[in-house]
Amino acid sequence: MLSQDLHVQGNWLFRHRSYLPLLLAIFVVLALIQKMPLDDYPTIQKIYNGFCILISVIGLWVRIITIGQVPKRTSGRNTRSQIADTLNTTGIYSMVRHPLYLGNFLMWLGVILYTEHIWFIVFFCVLYALYYERIMLAEEEFLAKKFGKAYEVWSQTTPVFIPKFRSKRKSDLEFSLRNVLKREYSGLLGLAVSFAFVRVVYTLIHTHKVRLSISWLIAVGVCVLIYIVLRTLKRSTRILHVEGR
Repeated sequence: MLSQDLHVQGNWLFRHRSYLPLLLAIFVVLALIQKMPLDDYPTIQKIYNGFCILISVIGLWVRIITIGQVPKRTSGRNTRSQIADTLNTTGIYSMVRHPLYLGNFLMWLGVILYTEHIWFIVFFCVLYALYYERIMLAEEEFLAKKFGKAYEVWSQTTPVFIPKFRSKRKSDLEFSLRNVLKREYSGLLGLAVSFAFVRVVYTLIHTHKVRLSISWLIAVGVCVLIYIVLRTLKRSTRILHVEGR
């Protein structure tokens, strides 16, 4: 049956979803072979670049809001199998069923927009939809089996991907900054490196020089430092530990 095939594909993609950025990197290089249209308009270029970064930051913020108000063993970066000890239905989950994937989409969309390649942008949107459609199908089937009627009621009133802001309900949990710091430091570094990667590859292709502006070097350096500090605190101390998170 088609639904069973999609479910199997979704579980496989769920376990390997961390590798999607590596696939995109190949297409980013191909897209950057063409000249960026806005290069001849420095002022417009700066505004556009800022817009791209803003889109990615909004995506990261969506993830931060989500992770900051979820209990332990839900909404994680696990890849081996589906995990959900409780059904999240309040906070951002009262507006959209898959806020983390919405956040991921916006984070990567900003990077893809940064290439200024219209067909690559369209390709990314289609690829993301096909890729995560199957993952979301597998996740929802898992939740439906585990939580039954509660899941059915929640899913009937909550959109899959586009938030319905008027249906927002306050989260059952207080926002935990420590939980965010413990779980999302890699996303910040990933964004900084991705934007820098686009800039370096484009410059290398068109000028045959490896060059990155001072501002980007500082941004990446700060993000690397944050990553090292938070990763060390997470692995070697209990400073970022939150009871029940």
